[in-house]
Amino acid sequence: MDFCINPPPPDLDDALRAAIDQKTKPLGSLGRLERLAFQIGRVRQSLRPRLEKPHIVVCAGDHGAAKAGISAYPQEVTWQMVENFLAGGAAINVFARANGLELLIVDCGVAHDFGPRPGLVDAKVGAGGTASYLEGPAMSEAQCRQALENGAALVAQLAAAGCNVVGFGEMGIGNTASASLITHCLAGAPLSECVGRGTGLDDAGLARKRALLQQALEAWPERSAEPLAVLARYGGFEIATMAGGMLEAAQRKMLVLVDGFISGAAALVAARLAPAFLDFAVFSHLSQEPGHRRQLAALGAEPLLDLDLRLGEGTGVALAWPLVKCAAAMLAEMASFAEAGVSQAV
Repeated sequence: MDFCINPPPPDLDDALRAAIDQKTKPLGSLGRLERLAFQIGRVRQSLRPRLEKPHIVVCAGDHGAAKAGISAYPQEVTWQMVENFLAGGAAINVFARANGLELLIVDCGVAHDFGPRPGLVDAKVGAGGTASYLEGPAMSEAQCRQALENGAALVAQLAAAGCNVVGFGEMGIGNTASASLITHCLAGAPLSECVGRGTGLDDAGLARKRALLQQALEAWPERSAEPLAVLARYGGFEIATMAGGMLEAAQRKMLVLVDGFISGAAALVAARLAPAFLDFAVFSHLSQEPGHRRQLAALGAEPLLDLDLRLGEGTGVALAWPLVKCAAAMLAEMASFAEAGVSQAV
């Protein structure tokens, strides 16, 4: 797939700033919401943007390294949670229903045979999940490319159906470990500052996780900071699929909503492959995972919410969506001083 993304043209920048400043409010009084409205207007190239058919793509995949005990939960929880998504009982289902968001549940490489299922997209790259990066690459170059292309194809289908705003979430036991390694390699942060408790490890479990991830780094002595090499070595099929989807969405001038730490790892890959991706990305919240701060700092990104979340699934996207929707509505619908006949400050 093509990793070339053009930033939004600056043609409307002055008009957008003027439109926001002329709304019936003191200058700058809507704070971060004004910056978000400006970004939405730039992405959609409109002074009256409309965000249509919003979707959250929830990508699921298993990690070979999880079998070594890097998570508080067994690997089987990945497929069991996919079943929960399909049944409508997970947090992301509840939040999406509450906020009018459509969900797309994607099997990117879960170690389970679901068979044809209503509501489940089969984009499985490896039937048993990735290989263990404790011993070698998590995926081959061909598998990595396939996952990226799968994500791009999913977003292309959404765009063809009229969607112009898409969020990304995930499920995969062990994927905070994978995100930690990607963050260390691509954000230049010490590994110790990238590794957190994930699904709730105790102190002994956290120490074991750190030791295993250090082992993973030592097993790749020739490691590079080339994004696709890092993604293939340490990533998951769900992370690669999200990265491909994010890049495709930006190429199609869609607004991209990024969830937390694992989705942030996909965004970090996307931004390293195509820096202009960041013009299209809204980072929904600050995760409790310590590595997420390092991701955001490396990307120069400012999250919308800070609610001590660390669930994943796209839950941060669903919670941030009302703010995104309100920012777009403010730009599109709020009256100017001239339109409302209200006197401006002197």
